[in-house]
Amino acid sequence: MDGLFEQIEVAKAFLEPYKADACTLGIILGTGLGTLTKDMKIHHRIPYHEIPHFPVSTVESHAGELLFATLNNVPVIALAGRFHYYEGYSAQELTFPIRVLKSLGVQTLLISNAAGSTRADLEAGDLVLIKDHINLHPDNPLRGRNDDRLGLRFPDMMHAYAPRLRSMAKELGKDLDIELKEGVYVGLQGPNLETPAEYNFINIIGGDLVGMSTVPEVLVARHANMEVLAISVVSNKCFPIESLTETTLEEVIEVVEKASIKLTKLVFNLVNKLM
Repeated sequence: MDGLFEQIEVAKAFLEPYKADACTLGIILGTGLGTLTKDMKIHHRIPYHEIPHFPVSTVESHAGELLFATLNNVPVIALAGRFHYYEGYSAQELTFPIRVLKSLGVQTLLISNAAGSTRADLEAGDLVLIKDHINLHPDNPLRGRNDDRLGLRFPDMMHAYAPRLRSMAKELGKDLDIELKEGVYVGLQGPNLETPAEYNFINIIGGDLVGMSTVPEVLVARHANMEVLAISVVSNKCFPIESLTETTLEEVIEVVEKASIKLTKLVFNLVNKLM
């Protein structure tokens, strides 16, 4: 069986003929950014199941396509649909697409997600720049023998979420009258939502947001020396504990759809600054 590097090279060889322009920006169209495709000029859609060694998304709301596109005149490679540990993949498998984006020339990765808030002043519908994370996943995509062709054995995570990119986003947010807060994201495996005691624990350890994605992707992106900007849409308020109510998928979707208008506008205008 081929090793990770060889698998990446096979996927890269399959995808490179579709890449007409040099592209250094990758976007994970997570929750809150799915509608961004309406603003894209899409040149090629490649279903994940056609790409060698790619996992296949099992989440119904995720399209499961890699897109070669132009957004606001900027070439981008977008992942329409991501993968999660709770789907049954290993951390290395679910982050394989990030490795492939790097091999195709991506240097900057923009990520979106939906997250519960575990800080009292973060409300449902808020947009929050992730400034740091706490990793509570049971698996690490960098675990195992390190291949120096892919990155350092011990990548530094001090600036996992690039300060200069966050500064750009905050300045643009002011110009567009879009409020951006900042917070620390705590990554858990899911798929169940957290208990009240777990929300309280996350708050105590310094977590402002909690979700089931992003952290493994960021670990691999930083291992590959990519710059990362990540934005959470607060889908439901989980703190203080006395304010908790049962969360339904329908409520989450409604909140995220409303917030996605702001997030899409921000990202559409941000891509030019990132490049």
